[in-house]
Amino acid sequence: MRKYDAIIFDFDGVLVESVDVKTQAFAALYAKYGQEIVEKVIAYHLRHAGVSRFDKFRYFHEVLLGKRLSEEEEKMLCVQFSELVVDAVVAAPWVPGAKEFLERFYKEIPLFIASGTPDDEIKEIVNKRQMSHYFVSIHGTPAKKAEIINTIWNKFGFERKRMLMVGDAVADYEGVILTGICFIGRVQHLDKNAFPESVHVIKDLSMLHHYI
Repeated sequence: MRKYDAIIFDFDGVLVESVDVKTQAFAALYAKYGQEIVEKVIAYHLRHAGVSRFDKFRYFHEVLLGKRLSEEEEKMLCVQFSELVVDAVVAAPWVPGAKEFLERFYKEIPLFIASGTPDDEIKEIVNKRQMSHYFVSIHGTPAKKAEIINTIWNKFGFERKRMLMVGDAVADYEGVILTGICFIGRVQHLDKNAFPESVHVIKDLSMLHHYI
């Protein structure tokens, strides 16, 4: 008997090795402010994986640069960021074991995506990667992870303790804590595990089937 009736996946760094793509895009957008700012941008981005790019842009401008970010500037940054990342994420390699897991289980267990990428963009990426058929629904920002989890729960009525989220970021784990579902962390480099000791982590998705 399966332990879970539904599995929710983060996208970048969980299904697709695309974290570096977004790191490089943030670095490119802030290169004009100098290397010190770029390093702070990258460090903040990596510490806050899973957080909306809108929130990151506001932090970069208001805290790192000491500048107010206007609505027009924010929209321009988001357009530029999307132009830098969409095609690269579509072309990015799978996390080891991810495609095999989806192919094996999508007809048996309802699967979902909860991403920190804007809703329209993540749906475009998943569609271009020809992954849409694996998922019951695909969700992105501005909704937070907890909101997405609750949306899925409200619609389908799964028992919370029989719902699993697989994420690579503290933002994913925080969403799970707020909603009471189960969690497994994907940590590519186990010596850089940022999750509490109580959280079970896996190096990639090749062994995920043992835990469901």
